[in-house]
Amino acid sequence: MTFVVTDVCIKCKYTDCVEVCPVDCFYEGENMLVIHPDECIDCGVCEPECPVEAIIPDTDKRAEAFLELNREYATKWPVITKAKPPLPEAQKFKDKKNKLNEDFSPLPGSGD
Repeated sequence: MTFVVTDVCIKCKYTDCVEVCPVDCFYEGENMLVIHPDECIDCGVCEPECPVEAIIPDTDKRAEAFLELNREYATKWPVITKAKPPLPEAQKFKDKKNKLNEDFSPLPGSGD
């Protein structure tokens, strides 16, 4: 089992989760984070740290749509291990629906 980041993270990118991850399996895109599913040790410490509940276990039905996205972009984006401020528009976008189709950016973030 692993945890995945869902589209709820898009345009929010809270990074509280990366500080608690013992294996540094978070990767940073321009407007969201992903978890490398092969590196995640399923400890679960990241899940309660996300203020918008964007992190879910892969056993959750909603995770199926995001497992491959997390896997793909974790190989393309830089690792992030230190918290950064959320995106300026985070509060505005935290409850927006359909962000994957409308707002996702495949561009990498800056990493640490």
